[in-house]
Amino acid sequence: MFGNLNNHAIEHLLKYQLLGHIGCHANDKTYIVPICYAYDGNCIYGRTFEGMKLRIMRENPKVCFQLEHLESMGKWQSVICWGEFEELTDKDKREKGIKVLQNRVTAPMGDKNLLVSYHWPFSLNDSDYTEGIIFCIHISEKTGKFEMI
Repeated sequence: MFGNLNNHAIEHLLKYQLLGHIGCHANDKTYIVPICYAYDGNCIYGRTFEGMKLRIMRENPKVCFQLEHLESMGKWQSVICWGEFEELTDKDKREKGIKVLQNRVTAPMGDKNLLVSYHWPFSLNDSDYTEGIIFCIHISEKTGKFEMI
Protein backbone atom coordinates (compact mmCIF):
# COMPACT_ATOMS: atom_id res chain seq x y z
CA MET A 1 0.00 0.00 0.00
CA PHE A 2 1.28 3.44 -1.00
CA GLY A 3 -0.03 6.67 0.40
CA ASN A 4 0.47 10.24 1.49
CA LEU A 5 1.67 11.03 5.00
CA ASN A 6 -0.61 13.26 7.04
CA ASN A 7 0.77 16.42 8.65
CA HIS A 8 1.24 14.71 12.04
CA ALA A 9 3.40 11.97 10.47
CA ILE A 10 5.42 14.55 8.50
CA GLU A 11 6.08 16.60 11.66
CA HIS A 12 7.04 13.45 13.58
CA LEU A 13 9.61 12.43 10.98
CA LEU A 14 11.07 15.94 10.76
CA LYS A 15 11.38 16.11 14.54
CA TYR A 16 12.90 12.70 15.19
CA GLN A 17 15.23 11.97 12.27
CA LEU A 18 18.83 13.21 12.47
CA LEU A 19 19.99 12.93 8.87
CA GLY A 20 18.48 14.48 5.76
CA HIS A 21 19.56 15.71 2.34
CA ILE A 22 19.69 19.27 1.03
CA GLY A 23 19.11 19.80 -2.67
CA CYS A 24 20.24 23.10 -4.13
CA HIS A 25 20.69 24.42 -7.66
CA ALA A 26 22.53 27.28 -9.39
CA ASN A 27 24.33 27.82 -12.69
CA ASP A 28 22.90 24.66 -14.28
CA LYS A 29 24.30 22.50 -11.48
CA THR A 30 22.17 20.58 -8.97
CA TYR A 31 23.88 19.49 -5.75
CA ILE A 32 22.44 17.07 -3.18
CA VAL A 33 24.28 16.43 0.07
CA PRO A 34 23.48 14.75 3.41
CA ILE A 35 23.44 16.79 6.62
CA CYS A 36 22.76 16.29 10.32
CA TYR A 37 19.98 18.68 11.21
CA ALA A 38 17.53 19.80 13.86
CA TYR A 39 13.93 20.93 13.38
CA ASP A 40 12.09 23.38 15.64
CA GLY A 41 8.63 23.15 14.10
CA ASN A 42 9.25 25.92 11.56
CA CYS A 43 12.85 25.73 10.36
CA ILE A 44 15.51 23.16 9.66
CA TYR A 45 18.85 24.09 11.25
CA GLY A 46 22.27 22.91 10.18
CA ARG A 47 25.96 23.68 10.24
CA THR A 48 28.35 23.79 7.32
CA PHE A 49 31.67 25.15 6.12
CA GLU A 50 32.72 27.05 2.99
CA GLY A 51 32.26 24.88 -0.07
CA MET A 52 30.05 24.09 -3.02
CA LYS A 53 26.81 23.67 -1.03
CA LEU A 54 27.20 27.04 0.65
CA ARG A 55 28.20 28.82 -2.58
CA ILE A 56 25.13 27.43 -4.36
CA MET A 57 22.73 28.25 -1.50
CA ARG A 58 24.07 31.80 -1.26
CA GLU A 59 23.53 32.25 -4.99
CA ASN A 60 20.07 30.64 -5.01
CA PRO A 61 18.53 30.36 -1.53
CA LYS A 62 15.54 28.31 -2.77
CA VAL A 63 16.32 24.77 -1.58
CA CYS A 64 14.76 21.37 -1.09
CA PHE A 65 15.21 19.13 1.96
CA GLN A 66 14.49 15.39 1.99
CA LEU A 67 14.61 12.69 4.65
CA GLU A 68 13.45 9.13 4.99
CA HIS A 69 12.81 6.45 7.55
CA LEU A 70 13.50 3.05 6.03
CA GLU A 71 12.56 -0.17 7.81
CA SER A 72 12.66 -2.35 4.69
CA MET A 73 12.22 -2.04 0.94
CA GLY A 74 8.48 -2.43 1.46
CA LYS A 75 8.11 -0.30 4.59
CA TRP A 76 9.33 3.27 4.47
CA GLN A 77 8.36 6.93 4.90
CA SER A 78 9.78 9.94 3.08
CA VAL A 79 9.35 13.69 3.56
CA ILE A 80 10.26 16.48 1.15
CA CYS A 81 10.27 20.16 2.14
CA TRP A 82 10.86 23.27 0.10
CA GLY A 83 12.06 26.50 1.59
CA GLU A 84 14.58 29.29 1.71
CA PHE A 85 18.14 29.15 3.04
CA GLU A 86 19.26 31.80 5.54
CA GLU A 87 22.82 32.10 6.81
CA LEU A 88 22.58 33.01 10.50
CA THR A 89 25.12 35.81 10.92
CA ASP A 90 23.20 37.79 13.55
CA LYS A 91 24.51 36.77 17.01
CA ASP A 92 21.05 36.07 18.50
CA LYS A 93 19.88 34.04 15.50
CA ARG A 94 23.17 32.11 15.43
CA GLU A 95 22.91 31.30 19.15
CA LYS A 96 19.31 30.14 18.71
CA GLY A 97 20.38 27.88 15.85
CA ILE A 98 23.23 26.41 17.89
CA LYS A 99 20.90 25.76 20.84
CA VAL A 100 18.36 24.01 18.61
CA LEU A 101 21.16 21.86 17.18
CA GLN A 102 22.66 21.14 20.61
CA ASN A 103 19.32 20.14 22.10
CA ARG A 104 18.42 17.85 19.23
CA VAL A 105 21.72 16.32 18.21
CA THR A 106 23.08 15.79 21.74
CA ALA A 107 19.90 14.03 22.89
CA PRO A 108 20.74 10.64 21.29
CA MET A 109 24.44 10.78 22.17
CA GLY A 110 25.26 8.27 24.88
CA ASP A 111 29.00 8.91 25.16
CA LYS A 112 29.65 12.07 27.19
CA ASN A 113 33.35 11.89 26.25
CA LEU A 114 32.39 12.45 22.61
CA LEU A 115 30.62 15.67 23.55
CA VAL A 116 33.85 17.27 24.79
CA SER A 117 36.13 15.90 22.08
CA TYR A 118 37.24 17.61 18.91
CA HIS A 119 34.84 15.32 17.03
CA TRP A 120 31.85 17.18 18.45
CA PRO A 121 30.76 20.07 16.24
CA PHE A 122 29.22 22.41 18.83
CA SER A 123 30.73 24.16 21.82
CA LEU A 124 28.47 23.40 24.76
CA ASN A 125 29.37 26.59 26.59
CA ASP A 126 29.99 29.44 24.16
CA SER A 127 28.54 29.78 20.68
CA ASP A 128 31.42 32.09 19.70
CA TYR A 129 33.67 29.01 19.71
CA THR A 130 31.41 26.95 17.48
CA GLU A 131 33.19 26.65 14.15
CA GLY A 132 31.44 26.82 10.84
CA ILE A 133 28.39 28.51 9.47
CA ILE A 134 25.03 28.00 11.14
CA PHE A 135 22.04 28.20 8.83
CA CYS A 136 18.35 27.56 8.70
CA ILE A 137 15.87 26.64 6.02
CA HIS A 138 12.55 28.44 6.41
CA ILE A 139 10.06 25.81 5.27
CA SER A 140 7.32 27.00 2.93
CA GLU A 141 5.93 23.65 1.76
CA LYS A 142 6.19 20.00 2.78
CA THR A 143 4.81 16.67 1.66
CA GLY A 144 5.34 13.03 2.52
CA LYS A 145 4.80 9.54 1.13
CA PHE A 146 4.88 6.05 2.57
CA GLU A 147 4.80 2.42 1.57
CA MET A 148 3.67 -0.45 3.80
CA ILE A 149 3.59 -4.00 2.49
